[in-house]
Amino acid sequence: MSSRRAPRVLITGGGTGGHVYPAISIADAIMKKRADAVVSFAGSPDKIEWKAVPGAGYPIHPITVQGLQRKLTAQNLVMPFKVIKGLRESVSLIQQFDADVVVGTGGYVALPVLLAARYLVRPILIQEQNAFMGLTNRVASKFASSIHLAFDEATPSKSKARVSLSGNPVRSNLAVADPDEGRAFYEMEGVDHVLFVFGGSMGSQALNEAMAEALNKLLSIDGLGIIWQTGTRYFERFQQAIPTHRRLKMLKYIDRMDLAYAATDLALCRSGASTCSELMITGTPSILVPSPNVAEDHQTKNARSMEKQDASQVLPESALRADLVQRVKSLLDDPKRIERMSRAASRLARPNAADEIAEDTLNLAEMRQRQGIA
Repeated sequence: MSSRRAPRVLITGGGTGGHVYPAISIADAIMKKRADAVVSFAGSPDKIEWKAVPGAGYPIHPITVQGLQRKLTAQNLVMPFKVIKGLRESVSLIQQFDADVVVGTGGYVALPVLLAARYLVRPILIQEQNAFMGLTNRVASKFASSIHLAFDEATPSKSKARVSLSGNPVRSNLAVADPDEGRAFYEMEGVDHVLFVFGGSMGSQALNEAMAEALNKLLSIDGLGIIWQTGTRYFERFQQAIPTHRRLKMLKYIDRMDLAYAATDLALCRSGASTCSELMITGTPSILVPSPNVAEDHQTKNARSMEKQDASQVLPESALRADLVQRVKSLLDDPKRIERMSRAASRLARPNAADEIAEDTLNLAEMRQRQGIA
Protein backbone atom coordinates (compact mmCIF):
# COMPACT_ATOMS: atom_id res chain seq x y z
CA MET A 1 0.00 0.00 0.00
CA SER A 2 1.44 3.38 -0.99
CA SER A 3 0.62 6.69 0.64
CA ARG A 4 1.91 10.25 0.78
CA ARG A 5 3.46 9.73 4.17
CA ALA A 6 3.68 7.22 6.97
CA PRO A 7 0.19 6.57 8.35
CA ARG A 8 -0.47 8.08 11.77
CA VAL A 9 -2.82 6.00 13.92
CA LEU A 10 -4.22 6.99 17.31
CA ILE A 11 -5.70 4.12 19.32
CA THR A 12 -7.90 4.54 22.38
CA GLY A 13 -9.55 2.06 24.72
CA GLY A 14 -9.02 0.98 28.27
CA GLY A 15 -10.14 0.47 31.81
CA THR A 16 -9.86 -3.32 31.57
CA GLY A 17 -7.58 -5.78 29.85
CA GLY A 18 -10.49 -6.77 27.62
CA HIS A 19 -10.27 -3.37 25.94
CA VAL A 20 -6.53 -2.81 26.18
CA TYR A 21 -4.99 -6.05 24.91
CA PRO A 22 -7.02 -6.20 21.66
CA ALA A 23 -5.91 -2.60 21.06
CA ILE A 24 -2.26 -3.58 21.51
CA SER A 25 -2.73 -6.56 19.17
CA ILE A 26 -4.16 -4.23 16.53
CA ALA A 27 -1.19 -1.89 16.95
CA ASP A 28 1.24 -4.79 16.55
CA ALA A 29 -0.52 -5.92 13.37
CA ILE A 30 -0.38 -2.39 11.97
CA MET A 31 3.36 -2.23 12.58
CA LYS A 32 3.88 -5.60 10.90
CA LYS A 33 2.09 -4.35 7.81
CA ARG A 34 3.63 -0.88 7.80
CA ALA A 35 6.90 -0.65 9.70
CA ASP A 36 6.93 3.11 9.06
CA ALA A 37 3.52 3.66 10.68
CA VAL A 38 3.34 5.99 13.67
CA VAL A 39 1.08 4.51 16.33
CA SER A 40 0.19 6.18 19.61
CA PHE A 41 -2.41 5.59 22.32
CA ALA A 42 -4.75 7.71 24.44
CA GLY A 43 -5.77 6.40 27.84
CA SER A 44 -6.38 7.00 31.51
CA PRO A 45 -3.36 7.38 33.84
CA ASP A 46 -5.01 5.37 36.61
CA LYS A 47 -6.07 2.35 34.55
CA ILE A 48 -4.39 -0.78 33.21
CA GLU A 49 -3.48 0.79 29.88
CA TRP A 50 -1.04 3.20 31.53
CA LYS A 51 1.40 0.35 32.19
CA ALA A 52 0.34 -2.17 29.55
CA VAL A 53 0.74 0.12 26.54
CA PRO A 54 4.29 1.38 27.28
CA GLY A 55 5.15 -2.19 28.23
CA ALA A 56 4.22 -3.18 24.68
CA GLY A 57 6.44 -0.45 23.26
CA TYR A 58 3.95 2.31 22.41
CA PRO A 59 3.60 5.88 23.73
CA ILE A 60 0.39 6.81 25.54
CA HIS A 61 -1.16 10.21 26.20
CA PRO A 62 -3.38 11.04 29.20
CA ILE A 63 -7.07 11.82 28.82
CA THR A 64 -9.21 12.98 31.74
CA VAL A 65 -12.21 10.70 32.12
CA GLN A 66 -14.65 9.55 34.77
CA GLY A 67 -17.35 6.91 34.69
CA LEU A 68 -20.84 7.74 35.92
CA GLN A 69 -21.54 6.52 39.46
CA ARG A 70 -24.93 4.90 40.03
CA LYS A 71 -25.55 6.93 43.20
CA LEU A 72 -25.48 10.70 43.67
CA THR A 73 -21.92 11.45 44.72
CA ALA A 74 -19.49 14.35 44.69
CA GLN A 75 -17.75 12.61 41.78
CA ASN A 76 -20.92 12.86 39.68
CA LEU A 77 -21.19 16.58 40.42
CA VAL A 78 -17.76 17.28 38.93
CA MET A 79 -18.18 14.82 36.06
CA PRO A 80 -19.46 17.40 33.50
CA PHE A 81 -16.31 19.46 34.02
CA LYS A 82 -14.13 16.37 33.55
CA VAL A 83 -16.02 15.48 30.38
CA ILE A 84 -15.36 18.93 28.94
CA LYS A 85 -11.71 18.73 29.95
CA GLY A 86 -11.39 15.27 28.37
CA LEU A 87 -12.92 16.49 25.12
CA ARG A 88 -10.55 19.45 24.96
CA GLU A 89 -7.57 17.20 25.66
CA SER A 90 -8.72 14.81 22.94
CA VAL A 91 -9.15 17.53 20.33
CA SER A 92 -5.71 18.91 21.15
CA LEU A 93 -4.10 15.46 21.02
CA ILE A 94 -5.61 14.53 17.65
CA GLN A 95 -4.54 17.87 16.17
CA GLN A 96 -1.01 17.75 17.59
CA PHE A 97 -0.49 14.10 16.70
CA ASP A 98 -2.15 14.77 13.33
CA ALA A 99 -3.93 11.41 13.34
CA ASP A 100 -5.01 10.03 9.99
CA VAL A 101 -7.38 7.59 11.69
CA VAL A 102 -8.61 6.97 15.23
CA VAL A 103 -9.27 3.42 16.49
CA GLY A 104 -11.47 2.76 19.53
CA THR A 105 -11.75 -0.53 21.41
CA GLY A 106 -14.21 0.50 24.12
CA GLY A 107 -14.13 1.77 27.67
CA TYR A 108 -15.01 5.20 29.07
CA VAL A 109 -11.72 6.77 28.03
CA ALA A 110 -12.39 6.10 24.35
CA LEU A 111 -15.58 8.17 24.18
CA PRO A 112 -14.12 11.71 24.36
CA VAL A 113 -11.38 10.73 21.91
CA LEU A 114 -13.87 9.32 19.40
CA LEU A 115 -16.18 12.33 19.79
CA ALA A 116 -13.20 14.61 19.18
CA ALA A 117 -12.28 12.59 16.09
CA ARG A 118 -15.77 13.07 14.75
CA TYR A 119 -15.60 16.82 15.43
CA LEU A 120 -12.28 16.99 13.57
CA VAL A 121 -13.62 14.84 10.70
CA ARG A 122 -11.10 12.03 11.10
CA PRO A 123 -11.92 8.47 10.00
CA ILE A 124 -12.97 6.30 12.95
CA LEU A 125 -12.74 2.52 13.35
CA ILE A 126 -14.23 0.79 16.38
CA GLN A 127 -13.75 -2.79 17.56
CA GLU A 128 -16.29 -4.45 19.87
CA GLN A 129 -15.22 -7.56 21.76
CA ASN A 130 -18.55 -8.72 23.21
CA ALA A 131 -21.89 -10.02 21.96
CA PHE A 132 -23.52 -6.89 23.38
CA MET A 133 -21.99 -3.57 22.39
CA GLY A 134 -20.74 -1.41 25.25
CA LEU A 135 -21.94 2.15 25.79
CA THR A 136 -18.94 3.88 24.21
CA ASN A 137 -19.10 1.78 21.06
CA ARG A 138 -22.90 2.10 20.87
CA VAL A 139 -22.48 5.87 20.72
CA ALA A 140 -19.55 5.72 18.31
CA SER A 141 -21.26 3.20 16.02
CA LYS A 142 -23.61 5.96 14.88
CA PHE A 143 -20.77 7.85 13.21
CA ALA A 144 -17.83 5.41 12.88
CA SER A 145 -16.42 4.83 9.41
CA SER A 146 -15.93 1.11 10.10
CA ILE A 147 -17.21 -1.26 12.81
CA HIS A 148 -15.48 -4.56 13.61
CA LEU A 149 -17.29 -7.17 15.69
CA ALA A 150 -16.45 -10.48 17.33
CA PHE A 151 -20.08 -11.62 17.64
CA ASP A 152 -22.79 -11.15 15.05
CA GLU A 153 -25.30 -10.41 17.84
CA ALA A 154 -23.62 -7.05 18.46
CA THR A 155 -24.47 -5.71 14.98
CA PRO A 156 -26.14 -2.27 15.25
CA SER A 157 -29.43 -2.32 13.37
CA LYS A 158 -28.78 0.96 11.57
CA SER A 159 -25.09 0.45 10.78
CA LYS A 160 -24.96 -2.95 9.07
CA ALA A 161 -23.31 -1.62 5.92
CA ARG A 162 -20.26 -0.54 7.92
CA VAL A 163 -19.89 -3.78 9.90
CA SER A 164 -17.24 -6.48 9.51
CA LEU A 165 -17.37 -9.71 11.52
CA SER A 166 -13.63 -10.02 12.04
CA GLY A 167 -13.37 -11.50 15.54
CA ASN A 168 -11.22 -10.55 18.52
CA PRO A 169 -7.44 -10.23 18.24
CA VAL A 170 -5.85 -12.95 20.38
CA ARG A 171 -2.35 -14.30 20.89
CA SER A 172 -1.25 -16.01 17.69
CA ASN A 173 0.70 -18.79 19.44
CA LEU A 174 -2.35 -20.27 21.18
CA ALA A 175 -3.45 -22.50 18.32
CA VAL A 176 -0.12 -24.15 17.53
CA ALA A 177 0.95 -25.72 20.84
CA ASP A 178 1.39 -29.50 21.04
CA PRO A 179 -1.00 -31.45 23.34
CA ASP A 180 1.72 -33.84 24.52
CA GLU A 181 3.99 -30.93 25.36
CA GLY A 182 1.11 -29.27 27.20
CA ARG A 183 0.39 -32.33 29.32
CA ALA A 184 4.07 -32.78 30.11
CA PHE A 185 4.44 -29.14 31.11
CA TYR A 186 1.48 -29.32 33.51
CA GLU A 187 2.35 -32.83 34.75
CA MET A 188 -0.76 -34.43 33.28
CA GLU A 189 0.91 -37.39 31.56
CA GLY A 190 -1.06 -40.59 31.82
CA VAL A 191 -4.48 -39.06 32.44
CA ASP A 192 -7.38 -39.72 30.07
CA HIS A 193 -8.96 -36.26 30.22
CA VAL A 194 -7.89 -32.82 31.43
CA LEU A 195 -10.28 -30.28 32.94
CA PHE A 196 -8.87 -26.74 32.88
CA VAL A 197 -10.47 -24.39 35.42
CA PHE A 198 -9.61 -20.69 35.36
CA GLY A 199 -11.12 -17.37 36.30
CA GLY A 200 -8.68 -14.74 35.10
CA SER A 201 -5.47 -13.39 36.62
CA MET A 202 -7.13 -12.30 39.85
CA GLY A 203 -9.34 -15.39 39.99
CA SER A 204 -13.04 -16.04 40.54
CA GLN A 205 -14.31 -16.62 44.06
CA ALA A 206 -17.40 -18.45 42.83
CA LEU A 207 -15.44 -20.84 40.60
CA ASN A 208 -12.84 -21.50 43.28
CA GLU A 209 -15.38 -22.21 46.01
CA ALA A 210 -17.40 -24.50 43.74
CA MET A 211 -14.23 -26.38 42.76
CA ALA A 212 -13.17 -26.80 46.38
CA GLU A 213 -16.57 -28.27 47.21
CA ALA A 214 -16.66 -30.56 44.16
CA LEU A 215 -13.01 -31.58 44.02
CA ASN A 216 -13.24 -35.00 45.68
CA LYS A 217 -16.10 -36.02 43.40
CA LEU A 218 -14.28 -34.74 40.33
CA LEU A 219 -11.09 -36.60 41.22
CA SER A 220 -13.14 -39.76 41.69
CA ILE A 221 -13.79 -39.70 37.92
CA ASP A 222 -11.37 -42.28 36.51
CA GLY A 223 -8.50 -40.78 34.57
CA LEU A 224 -9.48 -37.12 35.08
CA GLY A 225 -6.66 -34.63 35.58
CA ILE A 226 -7.36 -31.07 36.68
CA ILE A 227 -5.41 -27.88 35.99
CA TRP A 228 -6.88 -25.34 38.41
CA GLN A 229 -5.81 -21.72 38.21
CA THR A 230 -7.05 -20.00 41.36
CA GLY A 231 -5.84 -16.49 40.58
CA THR A 232 -3.44 -14.45 42.68
CA ARG A 233 -6.12 -13.30 45.12
CA TYR A 234 -7.20 -16.79 46.20
CA PHE A 235 -4.15 -19.03 45.80
CA GLU A 236 -2.87 -19.14 49.37
CA ARG A 237 -6.34 -19.74 50.81
CA PHE A 238 -7.08 -22.74 48.61
CA GLN A 239 -3.55 -24.11 48.53
CA GLN A 240 -3.65 -24.40 52.32
CA ALA A 241 -7.12 -25.96 52.35
CA ILE A 242 -6.78 -28.48 49.50
CA PRO A 243 -4.64 -31.65 49.89
CA THR A 244 -2.20 -32.37 47.09
CA HIS A 245 -3.15 -35.00 44.52
CA ARG A 246 -1.16 -36.47 41.64
CA ARG A 247 -3.94 -35.61 39.16
CA LEU A 248 -4.38 -32.03 40.43
CA LYS A 249 -2.21 -29.09 39.41
CA MET A 250 -3.19 -25.97 41.37
CA LEU A 251 -1.58 -22.74 40.17
CA LYS A 252 -1.69 -19.08 41.09
CA TYR A 253 -1.55 -18.05 37.44
CA ILE A 254 -0.86 -19.60 34.06
CA ASP A 255 2.53 -18.82 32.55
CA ARG A 256 1.95 -20.81 29.36
CA MET A 257 -1.67 -20.40 28.34
CA ASP A 258 -0.89 -21.99 24.97
CA LEU A 259 0.25 -25.22 26.63
CA ALA A 260 -2.66 -25.19 29.07
CA TYR A 261 -5.16 -25.06 26.21
CA ALA A 262 -3.21 -27.70 24.30
CA ALA A 263 -3.46 -30.08 27.26
CA THR A 264 -7.18 -29.45 27.79
CA ASP A 265 -10.19 -31.58 26.86
CA LEU A 266 -12.76 -29.41 28.63
CA ALA A 267 -12.56 -25.91 30.12
CA LEU A 268 -14.57 -24.47 33.01
CA CYS A 269 -14.31 -20.69 32.97
CA ARG A 270 -15.91 -17.27 32.76
CA SER A 271 -17.11 -15.93 29.41
CA GLY A 272 -15.32 -12.65 28.89
CA ALA A 273 -14.67 -11.70 25.30
CA SER A 274 -10.98 -12.61 25.28
CA THR A 275 -11.63 -15.98 26.91
CA CYS A 276 -14.34 -16.82 24.39
CA SER A 277 -12.06 -15.92 21.50
CA GLU A 278 -9.26 -18.06 22.95
CA LEU A 279 -11.65 -21.01 23.29
CA MET A 280 -12.58 -20.56 19.64
CA ILE A 281 -9.07 -20.32 18.25
CA THR A 282 -7.93 -23.37 20.26
CA GLY A 283 -11.11 -25.37 19.55
CA THR A 284 -11.63 -25.98 23.27
CA PRO A 285 -15.03 -27.32 24.43
CA SER A 286 -16.20 -25.41 27.48
CA ILE A 287 -18.63 -25.00 30.33
CA LEU A 288 -19.09 -21.25 30.62
CA VAL A 289 -20.07 -19.62 33.91
CA PRO A 290 -20.90 -15.98 33.10
CA SER A 291 -20.00 -13.45 35.76
CA PRO A 292 -23.15 -11.71 37.03
CA ASN A 293 -21.06 -8.70 38.05
CA VAL A 294 -20.27 -7.17 34.67
CA ALA A 295 -21.78 -4.29 32.73
CA GLU A 296 -25.07 -5.08 30.99
CA ASP A 297 -24.62 -8.81 31.60
CA HIS A 298 -22.42 -9.06 28.51
CA GLN A 299 -20.78 -12.31 29.65
CA THR A 300 -24.13 -14.11 29.55
CA LYS A 301 -24.68 -12.82 26.02
CA ASN A 302 -21.22 -14.04 24.97
CA ALA A 303 -21.84 -17.45 26.52
CA ARG A 304 -25.30 -17.86 25.00
CA SER A 305 -23.91 -16.98 21.58
CA MET A 306 -21.35 -19.78 21.85
CA GLU A 307 -23.90 -22.21 23.27
CA LYS A 308 -26.22 -21.47 20.34
CA GLN A 309 -23.45 -22.66 18.01
CA ASP A 310 -22.91 -25.83 20.13
CA ALA A 311 -19.39 -24.73 21.08
CA SER A 312 -20.11 -24.44 24.81
CA GLN A 313 -22.59 -25.17 27.55
CA VAL A 314 -23.76 -22.38 29.85
CA LEU A 315 -23.86 -23.02 33.59
CA PRO A 316 -25.29 -20.04 35.52
CA GLU A 317 -23.37 -19.14 38.65
CA SER A 318 -26.53 -19.74 40.69
CA ALA A 319 -26.46 -23.43 39.66
CA LEU A 320 -22.69 -23.88 39.72
CA ARG A 321 -22.32 -25.76 42.99
CA ALA A 322 -25.32 -28.00 42.42
CA ASP A 323 -24.60 -28.96 38.81
CA LEU A 324 -20.84 -28.73 38.32
CA VAL A 325 -19.89 -32.39 38.78
CA GLN A 326 -22.80 -33.70 36.74
CA ARG A 327 -22.05 -31.31 33.85
CA VAL A 328 -18.38 -32.27 33.72
CA LYS A 329 -19.09 -35.99 33.97
CA SER A 330 -21.84 -36.02 31.35
CA LEU A 331 -19.65 -34.24 28.80
CA LEU A 332 -16.56 -36.36 29.42
CA ASP A 333 -18.72 -39.49 29.14
CA ASP A 334 -19.77 -38.37 25.65
CA PRO A 335 -16.60 -38.10 23.52
CA LYS A 336 -18.63 -37.52 20.35
CA ARG A 337 -20.25 -34.50 21.96
CA ILE A 338 -16.85 -33.18 23.05
CA GLU A 339 -15.57 -33.58 19.49
CA ARG A 340 -18.63 -31.76 18.07
CA MET A 341 -18.11 -28.90 20.52
CA SER A 342 -14.45 -28.67 19.58
CA ARG A 343 -15.25 -28.49 15.87
CA ALA A 344 -17.98 -25.92 16.53
CA ALA A 345 -15.60 -23.72 18.53
CA SER A 346 -12.98 -23.92 15.79
CA ARG A 347 -15.55 -22.91 13.16
CA LEU A 348 -16.22 -19.73 15.13
CA ALA A 349 -12.52 -18.82 15.27
CA ARG A 350 -11.22 -15.86 13.33
CA PRO A 351 -7.45 -16.15 13.64
CA ASN A 352 -6.76 -13.24 11.31
CA ALA A 353 -8.77 -10.68 13.30
CA ALA A 354 -5.87 -8.36 14.11
CA ASP A 355 -4.61 -8.43 10.51
CA GLU A 356 -8.06 -7.65 9.08
CA ILE A 357 -8.60 -4.76 11.48
CA ALA A 358 -5.10 -3.43 10.83
CA GLU A 359 -5.63 -3.56 7.06
CA ASP A 360 -8.91 -1.65 7.37
CA THR A 361 -7.24 0.91 9.64
CA LEU A 362 -4.46 1.52 7.13
CA ASN A 363 -6.97 1.79 4.28
CA LEU A 364 -8.87 4.47 6.20
CA ALA A 365 -5.62 6.34 6.83
CA GLU A 366 -4.70 6.20 3.15
CA MET A 367 -8.19 7.32 2.16
CA ARG A 368 -7.85 10.42 4.30
CA GLN A 369 -4.45 11.21 2.84
CA ARG A 370 -5.75 10.79 -0.71
CA GLN A 371 -8.55 13.23 0.02
CA GLY A 372 -5.87 15.82 0.69
CA ILE A 373 -6.95 16.55 4.23
CA ALA A 374 -3.54 15.75 5.68
